[in-house]
Amino acid sequence: MAEIARARSFVEHAALPAPPVLERGATTALALESGRQQAAVVGSDLVSFATGVAPEWRNDLINCSLFAQLFAKAQVPDSSRIFDWYEAYFNALQQLGWMVQDQGFAIYVESSQNFSAHEAILKVADALLMPAASSLALVRTTLEALKGLGEDSPFITLYNRESQQARAARFQISLAEQSGDGLVVALMAFGLEAKTTLTQVLFFKSLAAQATLRHCSGKVSINTELLAELRPELKKKLKAHASGFIRQLPAF
Repeated sequence: MAEIARARSFVEHAALPAPPVLERGATTALALESGRQQAAVVGSDLVSFATGVAPEWRNDLINCSLFAQLFAKAQVPDSSRIFDWYEAYFNALQQLGWMVQDQGFAIYVESSQNFSAHEAILKVADALLMPAASSLALVRTTLEALKGLGEDSPFITLYNRESQQARAARFQISLAEQSGDGLVVALMAFGLEAKTTLTQVLFFKSLAAQATLRHCSGKVSINTELLAELRPELKKKLKAHASGFIRQLPAF
């Protein structure tokens, strides 16, 4: 099929940045399994899986996220160009069979005097995922699990390294669920700019007047036939990068 051939060519010829120097204890051994909720930090993306998602799809979606981030980083090396980076990121996901529709970013409006990134993320998730209370609960549980690991954990270190600069950050929250015979990903993308130095971007707090959060969210259906065909190419392309960008969160 022409679509598969184009996607394979895109993956094969995509320029990616050089892999980072491996951290001590870094590993690509992922214990992904169906029948349980799981999550992983993939660069600047926090990816969660509902119980029904098969292990091979979990791995494929992790690889898609990493590939799209690396592609965007190569296309837009200036980390301050947050929304140019997102344009390249969404383009890569579309090439991999993610049917991304809306790519516009809206400004998050905080009603109180204080801004909390954690609470803002949950409000965006609430608007996207309700009335699916179990889906929202999984996003909340994943965030709390990451928070409980502490700022010196390799999960937080990786996420902060890939998401933030001094006063700006871009980060993603993804939730994958089985939908009939297919897959749907609730994708939330954020761009945060602040007047103070950012620390622990997911749990950053400040006065509302000193932070601007933009967000883009939607439910994305996946072309699973195309994704299955790309599985070997993605795995090969990311072999040198995976251990530097992927950390599976402990069971929760």
